[in-house]
Amino acid sequence: MNPQDTGRWIRAGLWVLPASWLLTAWSSLEPQPDQEIDPVAWARFVSSDSYQVSHLVGSTGGTLLAVFGLFALGCFLAGSRSGRLALASMVMAVAGTTLLLVPAVISTFVTPAVGRAYLAGNQDVMQLEFPGSMSAAFMAGLLLAFAGTVLLGVAAWRSRMLPRWAGALWVAGAVVFYALGVVMGLATTGSSLPTQSAGAALLAVAAGGIAWRGTRKGRELPPAG
Repeated sequence: MNPQDTGRWIRAGLWVLPASWLLTAWSSLEPQPDQEIDPVAWARFVSSDSYQVSHLVGSTGGTLLAVFGLFALGCFLAGSRSGRLALASMVMAVAGTTLLLVPAVISTFVTPAVGRAYLAGNQDVMQLEFPGSMSAAFMAGLLLAFAGTVLLGVAAWRSRMLPRWAGALWVAGAVVFYALGVVMGLATTGSSLPTQSAGAALLAVAAGGIAWRGTRKGRELPPAG
């Protein structure tokens, strides 16, 4: 592949990033009812068609798009003054995001089955426990995704190739989404908080600024290797 075609693919990947974060913001708009307080409402919520569509398209689909977009951003910044940081943080963010596909797939396909079984009278299904390895994979993915995403924002801010405001907003969005959204939600309600959607929206705006500048520059990026 010649450098011009490589540049086109990378710039296309940059535009995937805002789309992935918009999908993530949409999928987390409506929080689940508390499973402990009102299991019937929870079961009805997770067994609905709208739940599965939002998780399949928004959560799982957004995560898959994010992997492509993160690769593109890391490659775009590879030739900048923050290239080493960009590549290292891209690897971290992609690894973490990929690990987070595990709970995303479980939420999309397993949780609705649990809800339907409960509504059918099988109340013991609520005692279903997943192995500790899944929790460990989720926590590792969350940590890697958070650290890698924040450091990618720092790399964008230092690169002199992209708007500094976009890098700063990217970092702020990552903190709001992961720390004040995902982690805080798990520690309090066990579901998504408004801060999760707000953080994803901030990341989408920042990614839009990054993609717009990357497209305008129209620079020829060297192929990998």
